[in-house]
Amino acid sequence: QVQLVQSGGGLVQAGGSLRLSCVAAGRTFSIYTMAWFRQAPGKEREFVAGHSWRVAYTYYDYAESVKGRFTISTDNAKNTVYLQMNSLKPEDTAVYYCAAVRDASMYGVFRSVDDYAYWGQGTQVTVSS
Repeated sequence: QVQLVQSGGGLVQAGGSLRLSCVAAGRTFSIYTMAWFRQAPGKEREFVAGHSWRVAYTYYDYAESVKGRFTISTDNAKNTVYLQMNSLKPEDTAVYYCAAVRDASMYGVFRSVDDYAYWGQGTQVTVSS
């Protein structure tokens, strides 16, 4: 089993910054892709950012709406993934989830919810105008 425990999030004004953290625990071997998704009320869960690192296929990927503002990073020794969120906008308000899977694609970061086997508990990010 793999458990993903998230921290961070909260309330911030537009233009501010937050950093989310996600620590993988348990049987974490062969985790090669980790990502962040978000879900706003009444909306489907959507891909935000992802990182894969297996063999020669190393990728970073971002949703168009967050490019230039969000940065995903990993500390593999600590089994931790981060999402640094800058220049936050009210439309970034959502519950954010980290996700992981024991796989990686040679073509890029997985973007579908169905690609991920392990999920964090979610954390609320609220951006006020």
